[in-house]
Amino acid sequence: MGIEFYYYAVLILAMFAVFDIVVGVSNDAVNFLNSAIGSRVAPFYVIMIIAGLGLVSGVVFSSGMMEVARKGIFHPQFFTMPQLIVLFLAVMISDVILLDVFNSYGLPTSTTVSVVFELLGAAVAISLIKIFSESQSIAMLAEYINTSKALIIILGILLSVGIAFIVGAIVQFLTRLLFTFDFSKRLKKYGALWGGLALAFITYFILIKGAKGAAFITPEMLKWIQTHAFSMLAIIFAVSAIFLQILIFLNINILKPIVLIGTFALAMAFAANDLVNFIGVPMAGYHAYEAAVQTSAPLTTTMEALNSKVPAEPHLLLLAGIIMVVTLAFSKKARTVTKTEIDLSRQSEGEERFESVFLARKIVKFFIRFFDAVKKILPQSALNWFRKRLDSEHYHHHLADEHTPSFDLLRAGVNLMVASALISYATSHKLPLSTTYITFMVAMGTSFADMAWGRESAVYRVTGVLTVIAGWFMTAFAAFVSAALIATFIYFTKAIGVGIMLLVVIAFIARNHIKHKKRFIESEATEVYNLKKITDAHSSIHTTFEQMGFLVQKIRESLDTALEGLFQQNEYIIKNERAKNKTFQKWANIITANIFKCLRLLQKEEAELSYKYANTIRHLQRMVDGHRDIVNRSYLHVSNHHKGLLGVQIEELSELKNQLLEMLKDVENTLHANEELDYRKLEEKHAALEALAERLNEKQIERIKDGSSKTRLSILYYAIVNDALMLSKQNLKILEIFSEVLHGAKSVLEED
Repeated sequence: MGIEFYYYAVLILAMFAVFDIVVGVSNDAVNFLNSAIGSRVAPFYVIMIIAGLGLVSGVVFSSGMMEVARKGIFHPQFFTMPQLIVLFLAVMISDVILLDVFNSYGLPTSTTVSVVFELLGAAVAISLIKIFSESQSIAMLAEYINTSKALIIILGILLSVGIAFIVGAIVQFLTRLLFTFDFSKRLKKYGALWGGLALAFITYFILIKGAKGAAFITPEMLKWIQTHAFSMLAIIFAVSAIFLQILIFLNINILKPIVLIGTFALAMAFAANDLVNFIGVPMAGYHAYEAAVQTSAPLTTTMEALNSKVPAEPHLLLLAGIIMVVTLAFSKKARTVTKTEIDLSRQSEGEERFESVFLARKIVKFFIRFFDAVKKILPQSALNWFRKRLDSEHYHHHLADEHTPSFDLLRAGVNLMVASALISYATSHKLPLSTTYITFMVAMGTSFADMAWGRESAVYRVTGVLTVIAGWFMTAFAAFVSAALIATFIYFTKAIGVGIMLLVVIAFIARNHIKHKKRFIESEATEVYNLKKITDAHSSIHTTFEQMGFLVQKIRESLDTALEGLFQQNEYIIKNERAKNKTFQKWANIITANIFKCLRLLQKEEAELSYKYANTIRHLQRMVDGHRDIVNRSYLHVSNHHKGLLGVQIEELSELKNQLLEMLKDVENTLHANEELDYRKLEEKHAALEALAERLNEKQIERIKDGSSKTRLSILYYAIVNDALMLSKQNLKILEIFSEVLHGAKSVLEED
């Protein structure tokens, strides 16, 4: 290949740098946004502005941070420019694909781990090709690769996960004992001291982690800061405490500036240190090409030049910062990743994203037994004191509105303080760490200490944490293997291979975008059912019936499509409807939870109304079960390639389907309108459906006798007829309760 190919390859690397910034920021945004967004410290746009300013500041301080891509993982003097360009292309292609997968599923991971193991995998692949082509010993691989860096990263994973969780839990537990959930009064007494400590750690974090790459921070200054850490912390603590005490006198909530400053600090540190993960590799490729073209043999000269320190170009850094800020403002995948962590750490119960797994159940069981044993050891007076200090009743009472934060500002402050302290300490002592792992596990530790993982949600939250941690280890493995394979493929296929990989990346990202968009739409649809504000029982009851109307509508549409798929023997159509079973069950569970919330608010004198209203839960679940049974039976019949329904059976079931769907349509219209209904008319429709079912059963008996309908067809036919009757009956019961509750609520309101 001529030198022109590598010129275009550098341009392709530049293009991938943009893609990598977008997918990287979308994933790493969780590191600095979760505490601010989860606690609703300020309007969303304010949080974005603060984070954006932090990103831009961090980009300015990124000078000199690009060394890892050039010489941190491999020794460049053993490689030529073409070999390094292939290596860098493989890294960027693999990184974009890998991070986009994690973003699409809303799982936070470490961009540092991904790029390091991609560099390692691609470097090992190219090194082995060189070794075998030159008939060298496999032992030469140690000369090419800096394996110690990878081992440090692995150690960082193990250390970060355990230490961050434990420290976060301990600090949050002690902080909650000090302030309790009803912390407003106690915050005025000694909040300035606690806040001064938090700001001291956060400010020191800005100096030690965020600004250490700045041009005005010389190595001597950085060493002085690290040497005089305690003195600096003491001074910052004193100044911050005085400042916060003044704010307390002015009746200003001091937790808000602490959380916002912490958000700025983490965003700054992210941009200053993790920017290398996105543009370090393309810039290394550019420097390799630039160094090669200045020699007489650009395609064969080894790249000793990359061993020298090359400052990053300010204009490129500024452009990267702009892309970061724009991505942060508009990326829906960033919201998805952030939502995962916030949902795992939220204080209140709700719909859980993750199902329980065996290991999670065992972990929860162990801790239940452990705490039961601790309770037996501690005296009753101590237990009573702990219960009083950790009583979360005030938290729920204070947050009973539609803008409910996932957790309070006190925990958000602890998240930022502990993460800043741990990252600063590890950085100053050159210990391995991952910003993502630290911030995530601190958030999980504080939520655990705050008893956010109650008996009703613990197994699901633990499963979520285990899933994320497993993803971190999978990141290293997948990054290594994918980069190695892609590097090998491009090395032997040259320009054709690069073109193929470009098409693969485009197709992969497009596919993930479509799937994520679909999941995002489903998530927004689920929000229709989330009744976040429960202050008036009667208006909320009407809302739950409206939600049932939406669910009936979706079930009606799904049944229509699924039965048509059965009639046409179209497995694909039925499979799509079968995938909605879990969604409908989830919606039914949310409505049920909303019903429970309403029941808690109904007065004792409304016992009869409560009893009638509670009966909707049973009918709602049976309605979802009926849909699931019809769709599953249809799918199994078609997917197993059994003989299709007879023509006469299709005609009969079509008539049954049309009558059922007509009734469901009337039900959803009534529930949506939230008005009185013509119940007698619907009873007549149900009676007509029963009569039709009886006639169809008689006809089916004749087909069984004459042998025209085989056993499997008969079972399927009878099941659909019976399920249709059951669906009709359950909807009729829901409307009956709706009518009675509507009258009951009106009478109560008239009495009031």
